[in-house]
Amino acid sequence: MELSEVGRLAGSVLDRVETVVVGKREALETVLTGILAGGHVLLEDFPGLAKTLTARSFAQTLGLDFRRLQFTPDLLPADVTGSFLYNQRSGEFDFRPGPIFTDLMLADEINRTPPKTQSALLEAMQERQVSVEGVTHPLTTPFHVLATANPVEYEGTYPLPEAQLDRFLLRVSFGYPTPEEEWQVLSKRMARRQEEALLDPVVDAETLVSMQKALEDVAVDDSVGRYMVELTAATRKHPQVQMGASPRGSLALLLTSRARAVLQGRDYVIPEDVKHMAGPALAHRISLRPEVWLRKVEPSAVVAEVCAQVHAPSSAQLPSYSTR
Repeated sequence: MELSEVGRLAGSVLDRVETVVVGKREALETVLTGILAGGHVLLEDFPGLAKTLTARSFAQTLGLDFRRLQFTPDLLPADVTGSFLYNQRSGEFDFRPGPIFTDLMLADEINRTPPKTQSALLEAMQERQVSVEGVTHPLTTPFHVLATANPVEYEGTYPLPEAQLDRFLLRVSFGYPTPEEEWQVLSKRMARRQEEALLDPVVDAETLVSMQKALEDVAVDDSVGRYMVELTAATRKHPQVQMGASPRGSLALLLTSRARAVLQGRDYVIPEDVKHMAGPALAHRISLRPEVWLRKVEPSAVVAEVCAQVHAPSSAQLPSYSTR
């Protein structure tokens, strides 16, 4: 698939989702960027800000099989992955797949379940497979997890472990709408005359996979690639950071910067793409020192400071990997 066609289809998907999720174009672009890059996205914000609606709308417009799982304190790992059940007719144990066997799974309020259940997602999100009773079951392609999380200050929430957060390619926050945007939400609800919003698909699962594969043709200048590495490494040296972003953060910058370049109508990555994606791709991968956390310093502010300090490249040399 040509990159221009990928950009056109992606724009159509965003336009259709925006008919339901009003006034959040930039956040929706970030979510779609994560999906095009083949990753998982964490939607972290206060309740009632269209996180669940966003996941359902993207599933509809992308033509994906969709399942929603409500994470609660009593949820067990088998409720996510599935389990073996005894078949009285055959006298054998048959595997009954859990809701994770789908194209797009909404893990709603993922931080309301204990770490043991959260860890059931680790293998699935990274290896695209599930192991139950020593038997490995591959997941479908495409496979994406869109998880919603309430702020950790809310009662009944469990902080996500660092290993779990690192599996999410991006973390996105929506924020409260403006009064005009909120009025548009009410207007569209009255015009719809029903609670649920149904969107026609723009693409299907096979087309989405083709769009994802086409991103491999996006050129990344060597200097821009090294800039991604320098940004990630700078988070590890920042005086307010206890644990910086891992190399998976550099990879996240590469994948998401490619996807954003296509959304902007380009077949090459520029430093502005990297800066734009640095916050969603790196902020959730760093841990602040306790004294800084008590002062309510946000990791996103640290990433913004790092972006301001690290010099952005201006060279235009050919990527060395293209000649190998």
